[in-house]
Amino acid sequence: MKTTVVIIIFSFISLHIMAQQDPKFSQNMFLVPVYNPGAVGSSDRICLAAAFRNQWTGLPDAPVISTFSAHMPLRFLGRTHGIGINLMNDNLGFSNDFLFSAAYAFRIDLGRGNLGIGTSLGVANQSLSPTWEGADVIQPESDNAIPFNGGSVFGFDMGLGVFYNSDNFYVGASTTHLNQTSFDYPEEIAETKLIRHYYLHAGYNIQLTNPMFEIMPSVMLQTDMRSNHIYLNTNLRYNKRFWGGVSYSVGGAITALFGIELLNGIMVGYSYDFELSPLMKYNSGTHEVTVRYCFNLSVDKSPQKYESIRFL
Repeated sequence: MKTTVVIIIFSFISLHIMAQQDPKFSQNMFLVPVYNPGAVGSSDRICLAAAFRNQWTGLPDAPVISTFSAHMPLRFLGRTHGIGINLMNDNLGFSNDFLFSAAYAFRIDLGRGNLGIGTSLGVANQSLSPTWEGADVIQPESDNAIPFNGGSVFGFDMGLGVFYNSDNFYVGASTTHLNQTSFDYPEEIAETKLIRHYYLHAGYNIQLTNPMFEIMPSVMLQTDMRSNHIYLNTNLRYNKRFWGGVSYSVGGAITALFGIELLNGIMVGYSYDFELSPLMKYNSGTHEVTVRYCFNLSVDKSPQKYESIRFL
């Protein structure tokens, strides 16, 4: 049984190294600036957000992902801009990826909403270690793609994005790893690189007859042109503070979502994924926690301003 599990995990690890698939987040509707630089500064507040995802709980060397982002609007030379930073760490098997990027968006009032056109520049680090729990099945010296002595390399990373939001609606498109940087290890083992990813996402707030309730559906497509992830999400929110919902990742998982915004303005969200792939037999689900805090910022901007409470 252990050998079977390790082989399955190694298959996913191999896919990760070859394709560098961006990690998934079930609560992606609250983490838009992480993968779309056009969204930075889309609120008139400073926003800090962190997420932690423990995927496939119970499997050895399963993915553990964490991210932190901060962004804000900035008034400069008579225009409103957005600036932000993102940090992400993705630990899977013998691979550990870290990404730091700074984002900028030029913001334009357009119709009843606001348009942001942004870019991100950063540094990516990939570390490989021959020490992992699958070593009793696959030894480092048996595969040239596994560095016998480990390795750590850096590369330049770039992204682009466009994002439009109004009071109750948002839509965006973006790409990560635009330059598809390559990682060359000194021991001349297998070359790896960051594959370009594309995102399309949208969401809408629907106010129900009872003003205490609203429905917040959203959708996101994530693709590297080799594999696709489609996320269909629906949340029901009460009194603008409590929400619960369900998300479906086509062919991947069904997710239950819960959240609360505390009186001090801190938002805490939790989600649990029920795996639908063959791995469901070998793990006890995926846990994800998101914490977000936004506080008011006095910024001189045009009379019209738009803010979506769905995401920041």
